[in-house]
Amino acid sequence: MTDFQRALEALGAFGPVLAVKLYRVKLDPQPPVPVLPCLDHEAMLHETVPPHGAAYIQDKTSGDLHEVVFIPERRRIEIDTVSTAGSNTPGSHDRLRAMLAAQFPHDRIIVSGPSWWRGDRRVIAACRAQVSLADVLLGRDIGTVKTAVDRLQTVGALMEKQSRVASWAVRTVTGPILAVAGFVTYQVLGFFTAQLGETGVTLLRYVLVSLLGGAFLYYGLKAVHLTEMSNRVWKRATEYSLILAERRRLEERRSG
Repeated sequence: MTDFQRALEALGAFGPVLAVKLYRVKLDPQPPVPVLPCLDHEAMLHETVPPHGAAYIQDKTSGDLHEVVFIPERRRIEIDTVSTAGSNTPGSHDRLRAMLAAQFPHDRIIVSGPSWWRGDRRVIAACRAQVSLADVLLGRDIGTVKTAVDRLQTVGALMEKQSRVASWAVRTVTGPILAVAGFVTYQVLGFFTAQLGETGVTLLRYVLVSLLGGAFLYYGLKAVHLTEMSNRVWKRATEYSLILAERRRLEERRSG
């Protein structure tokens, strides 16, 4: 039995496990809940991330939802508050931390919060505007929830196309505009050589071209940022679709 399987059993003290995500981990036997790959790390082109497993769990006291990630190789447990934003209260979060500290005294417990650089809050807002995590994990009408998830996937695809437009626009105009700006500043500022001196004019030319290049770099990074957010929205929608497909399969097995 793997460490992650033991961890899943220990989580029963807090509440039921609703879904499981795995990266390079095998469960035997598999729990009777949706089991899917960890898309964030499976999509990476390198394999430097250690094997780990994550579980969506429900607080049996309050019904709140949490995501807990176990990384046995590093003796590390992460409470992901981004994926479950708006689905739990501070009291339930504190109970979860206390339970994990008691059940896993030798592991380091980390709270993973939203990142401004990665645009987590915008990703959260885009996802929650279409469908809630509670509906995906617990909603009775799977067909209706699937329609909402499809809308979310469409939003992610449109965000990705918008980022492509921004990226191509920046890459297309950066070279020509910088070349023209360099030529213009060289010619225009040359008229002020008598007042500013050769060194002053040269320095001013460098500053102006650098400022223009910095502006284009900023807009290029914004395009990359939008691409990152759109990919994460799309992956979240794909994860939700996999959970719903597994829920439907498990229900059909139970009813059959």
